Amino acid sequence: MSQNTIVLIGTLDTKGEEIQFAKEIIEGRGVGVHVVDVGVMGDPEFEPDTPAAAVAEAAGEDLERLREDGDRGAAMDAMGRGAAEVASRLHDDGVLDGVLGLGGSGNTSVATAAMRALPVGVPKFMVSTVASGDTEPYVDATDIAMMYSVADIEGLNQLSRRIIANAALATVGMVANEADFETEEKPTVGITMFGVTTPCVRTAREYLEERGFETIVFHATGTGGRAMEELVRQGIVDCVLDVTTTEWADEHVGGVFGAGPDRLDAPGEMGIPHVVSVGALDMVNFGPPDSVPEKFDGRTFHHHNPQVTLMRTTSEENREIGEIIAGKLNDAGGPVAVFLPLRGVSQIDVEGEDFHDPEADEALFDALRESLDSDVDLVEMDAAINDESFALALAERVEQFVGAGDPDSAAVGGESDA
Repeated sequence: MSQNTIVLIGTLDTKGEEIQFAKEIIEGRGVGVHVVDVGVMGDPEFEPDTPAAAVAEAAGEDLERLREDGDRGAAMDAMGRGAAEVASRLHDDGVLDGVLGLGGSGNTSVATAAMRALPVGVPKFMVSTVASGDTEPYVDATDIAMMYSVADIEGLNQLSRRIIANAALATVGMVANEADFETEEKPTVGITMFGVTTPCVRTAREYLEERGFETIVFHATGTGGRAMEELVRQGIVDCVLDVTTTEWADEHVGGVFGAGPDRLDAPGEMGIPHVVSVGALDMVNFGPPDSVPEKFDGRTFHHHNPQVTLMRTTSEENREIGEIIAGKLNDAGGPVAVFLPLRGVSQIDVEGEDFHDPEADEALFDALRESLDSDVDLVEMDAAINDESFALALAERVEQFVGAGDPDSAAVGGESDA
């Protein structure tokens, strides 16, 4: 059996002592180390396996020019792109079993760029001075583990030695110990969920799992949608059941859970079946009430919890969102079906609840009716999104598209129930 190898990413011109310490801890446990130097401004304190010049070259840059320019931000951006390319090559060559990074904000941006380039499941551990703050720019939609360094990573002392050793040993544990579980080969369905669409997702998930499917549920909070679509691009997800497309409400109106302009693209790009609904498009998400921008004064709000304030979408916003979604789905390269729950798109959009607004919902539905191409199957049901009949209809369409227990037997099409 070949030796496991951890790729250790750091700026050897400023953190060489700390990187060397981590390297010794890892090698002391019988695991190999491949050091990638991403330092720009000075010479390394010891010889790396991949020098900084090679990292810069992988990004199409010249290290000496980066040094001469003296623009640290541009240099870190280049080294991040180069580190991502180097890490991908090492992984493809079978000499990367995990990644460990140490550093401040600069190396955190570089090392996590390399980590984000790797498939989900590859161990990724980042010790960082910025890990106690907003980590979304570094983690994004991947499985990076971050540890706060407590003190700055500047020299070795009783605290830094313990923190670095813990991180090194944690990474060793991940790469050197294979988890004792078996994974069955099943068609995998990615499902999007929010608290207000949970009953629908649970019913659909249970139906699909009883029929031999594996399901992976993603919380539609922006990163959740991006994570699902990245797994689609990696070939891990065979079909998407997009119950909850709410991220487009945040993206379009300006909430905190937007998933970016590419949301809904991946299934079509990969040509896999995409069963779509309009879950929670009645709402835009903000933080506590005092975080809602003043421009939304006078709108309808719902206090979801102390940290989440929901704002009802308007008819105009819903019409625009419907047109955006239709445009995305019209471009899809695989089979698509869109399901409309005519009695409410979320738990709080049904009759008697805070966001019940049939006129706003109808604007969304009309936009989809008018904008979807004829080869996109549009199914309308006299039900609310969390009704059992609606959830089962979604799950049955997934089964029809994919074929129970057989991801290679995709069936396309179906009768509309208008």
